[in-house]
Amino acid sequence: MQVYLLKSKIHRARVTGANVDYEGSLTIASDLMEKAGLLPYERILCGNTANGARWETYVIPGAKGSGDIVLNGAVARLGRPGDVITIMSFAAVDAAEAKDWKPRVIVLGPGNVIETERGI
Repeated sequence: MQVYLLKSKIHRARVTGANVDYEGSLTIASDLMEKAGLLPYERILCGNTANGARWETYVIPGAKGSGDIVLNGAVARLGRPGDVITIMSFAAVDAAEAKDWKPRVIVLGPGNVIETERGI
């Protein structure tokens, strides 16, 4: 049996831009993606703490070191620059592995700089 567990989480990411005319996705600075263990085009679930909106999309890499967290396409209507969001991805894990599973979690502070990390 497999269970779905949290694989990666970027907590307290501050939205830096919103582009409704882009075809879709969430841009994340590539260094943050790497630290959290997210792959380009990976499916993600996001939650906006400012308004409670939740959505699913995929990741595209932004410039390394930029701190970019950009809402693209229709998702740009679910938040605005300055909003704090949580970005999560999940993995199907064998039940035997699940008891020792540790997700990769980064918590961001001002400027989307990593303040703490776990499971890395």
